[in-house]
Amino acid sequence: MARESLDSCGVRSTLTVSGRELDYFNLTAEVKGLGNINRLPFSLKILLENLLRHEDGEAVTAEDIEAMVNWEPKKPPEREIAFTPARVLLQDFTGVPAVVDLAVMRDAMAEMGGDPSKINPLVPAELVIDHSVQVDSFGRPDSFQLNVEREFERNRERYAFLRWGQSAFHNFRVVPPATGIVHQVNLEYLARVVFESEVEGRLIAYPDSLVGLDSHTTMINGLGVLGWGVGGIEAEAAMLGQPISLLIPQVVGVKLFGALPEGTTATDLVLTITQLLREKGVVGKLVEFYGPGIGQLSLADRATLGNMSPEYGATCAIFPIDSETLEYLKFTARSPEQIALVETYAKAQGLFHTPDSPEAEYSDTLELEMGTVEPSLAGPRRPQDRIPLRRSKEAFAESLKAMTNGAPSGNEGEGELSHGAVVIAAITSCTNTSNPSVMVAAGLLAKSAVERGLQSRPWVKTSLAPGSKVVTEYLEEAGLLSPLNQLGFHLVGYGCTTCIGNSGPLAEPILDAIQEHNLVVCSVLSGNRNFEGRIHRHVRASYLASPPLVVAYALAGRMDIDLYNQPLGQDRDGNDVYLHELWPSQEEIRATLRRAVKSEMFSRKYADVYSGDERWRALPVPEGDRYAWNDSSTYIKQPSFFENMPPDPPPLKDIQGMRVLAMLGDSVTTDHISPAGSIPKEGPAGSYLISCGVSPEDFNSFGSRRGNHEVMMRGTFGNLRLRNLLVPGTEGGYTLHPSSPEPLSIYDAAMKYREEGVPLLVIAGKEYGSGSSRDWAAKGTVLLGVKAVLVESFERIHRSNLIGMGVLPLQFEKGQNRETLGLTGMETYDLLGLEDGLQPAGKLTLRAVADNGAEKIFPVITRIDTPNELAYYRHGGILQYVLRKIGGRR
Repeated sequence: MARESLDSCGVRSTLTVSGRELDYFNLTAEVKGLGNINRLPFSLKILLENLLRHEDGEAVTAEDIEAMVNWEPKKPPEREIAFTPARVLLQDFTGVPAVVDLAVMRDAMAEMGGDPSKINPLVPAELVIDHSVQVDSFGRPDSFQLNVEREFERNRERYAFLRWGQSAFHNFRVVPPATGIVHQVNLEYLARVVFESEVEGRLIAYPDSLVGLDSHTTMINGLGVLGWGVGGIEAEAAMLGQPISLLIPQVVGVKLFGALPEGTTATDLVLTITQLLREKGVVGKLVEFYGPGIGQLSLADRATLGNMSPEYGATCAIFPIDSETLEYLKFTARSPEQIALVETYAKAQGLFHTPDSPEAEYSDTLELEMGTVEPSLAGPRRPQDRIPLRRSKEAFAESLKAMTNGAPSGNEGEGELSHGAVVIAAITSCTNTSNPSVMVAAGLLAKSAVERGLQSRPWVKTSLAPGSKVVTEYLEEAGLLSPLNQLGFHLVGYGCTTCIGNSGPLAEPILDAIQEHNLVVCSVLSGNRNFEGRIHRHVRASYLASPPLVVAYALAGRMDIDLYNQPLGQDRDGNDVYLHELWPSQEEIRATLRRAVKSEMFSRKYADVYSGDERWRALPVPEGDRYAWNDSSTYIKQPSFFENMPPDPPPLKDIQGMRVLAMLGDSVTTDHISPAGSIPKEGPAGSYLISCGVSPEDFNSFGSRRGNHEVMMRGTFGNLRLRNLLVPGTEGGYTLHPSSPEPLSIYDAAMKYREEGVPLLVIAGKEYGSGSSRDWAAKGTVLLGVKAVLVESFERIHRSNLIGMGVLPLQFEKGQNRETLGLTGMETYDLLGLEDGLQPAGKLTLRAVADNGAEKIFPVITRIDTPNELAYYRHGGILQYVLRKIGGRR
């Protein structure tokens, strides 16, 4: 239950909207002479309001408010504040284990003698099922029905579990499968922009804000809503009323000028900005867009830029509330009362942007003339590696040379399948399928191609996975769904599909040719992630592109083509057809949008958003406040996180005798650490499922089995492209154990170490843990017995997740790494100083002892950055901390 603010600044005021009176914490009032808050960036004003509204003298103090008001843009972050989001957003891959954790917390609460029903989300928690559909069927009119049927066959138990959660937990709602992608449903329906709730008998208005169990939660920043992705553990704590700890951040302003030139899309803009901001360095910072150019961007374009915030490393990438925000709310059929609340509140708070609004102060700025943006791709492995389309052929040749060590790249496969063949072309992901302009552009290009008699190449697996049902409705209205279908882009599902590795199987002859000839084949997708091994384990080069370019590459069938000067194919008369002949003009796109996209589509499609189809409604709903675990289940298992948990946290001890489980290089992503995509039958996870009587065709994906820790821990560090330096020259989840000269799977080695009572260490380079906000990258790490992770630098979310699971994040001192220190990874390691008192950002001593007795002793920095994080670590994790707090043991 929310409590009244102390309001030591005396800024609580009253607002009248549509005849109703609401309280609010007035940002335009003089805050006790502390300074001019009008200079603060939009995002920091929202954080300030959050502090004012939650001031309690403990989690939020008057000194916290003063520090925010007197924010120094250039000063490195050092003061911690507590941010309490208005709601939590979940998707099913990460949401299922979150609900599993809540269920097992109820069991643990009962074992402690407490009331299990106390474990409930205290803020609205909304879960959208969008990550489970796979592209098993494609290129045929009934692909959608076939994939949905297969989805329910695979996930019936998971979905029944979520239905139990919806009935057992208060404040928890589930959007059923086959509805849309979580971030697009959030943008089109769930987001309020301005919230209202009752606190002690009074209505209070305040900014909508959230944390989400998906790194691309930042897509909602385009609507002026502050939110970002966090780890599952941190989000669960937020659901249970714990504030999010963060340092008052620096804010980088991106000033936009001009407008996008003819022939470019919002995808090209976001790939350009991703590259620029990666080079700038915005990890851990907030990004805010401003300048005259923002008025030239539609709300969907803004959402595209916000979506890829994780790809350039920022915590969020936000736009202000303005007239475009209000127009979008009207367009997506929000109620007149809600729109009036947003407008009145934002204007009263000084949060409403107009062309003559004064510029805020920023920690740093970057300018972009949008007229300089050109058609682009990004790849073959990272979203920030932008390639101008005009040199894509040349860039692929360079990448191919590196991937094949300079071997010839001729036609080495069967038929026309060779290096550079595009075997997957997918219009998928929230990044672009939320944007009608690029979806319509894809449809118009397909229409022109069909009229000229072109077809997608036969080896290309084509798919259309829109972000919401509204997309197919306006494509149908515009007459563009049919030409997309004629090129093989049939509807395969409303979900993330290819972008998260649910690309489904390749045809056997194609897969055989790839493996037999060791071909470097390609995927082109309109997604936001293309990390190595993510899209398909046998596709080594993946490129992000706009939806119309996805269609173009399906027609070409190859990546080693110059789309400016080489034809896509020949028409019925044998004439060459070039991309520029098919590409729609901006006016043609705008005219189609005006004609085909209508507000009533949104009100109609979201009228019964929680009802689901007959399959969903027919699912059995288990009853009871506590979940009845099924020991034979291979989807939902009671995890061991609370086993033998003492009532009080034990004192910290030095960690003696650690062995290195994996020694890794730079840019190790959560895709390398956390299991994702298909489950190989030859690995530990596949062997486990077979031992449970599951046949390989029923393995489903790792993502769908996130509720089973036995599967997930066996897949941790199991990525096909992981390079463990302990076993040089190999790829995959292998390591060495002192008892055997032959490589073992990382899981098998970890279990040997567990039997021997040996704690484990992971050593890596820069940017450790970049990528999606995967809780299992941390959960799997701790279940394997890893006590600490030592790296040159962390990405934000994974570092936080490690602490949330009780794993200590350590960082080399500047200028040091495994190479400068001469570490081989075969040493025994002792971590010293924990018993003397651990402090945020403090230093500990690491002693590495080689087999011959030689010692290396060096300092390491603890990347526990805040007092709250220290409390979580002392308790063994954030859930243990919350459980003890609710049970009165903290």
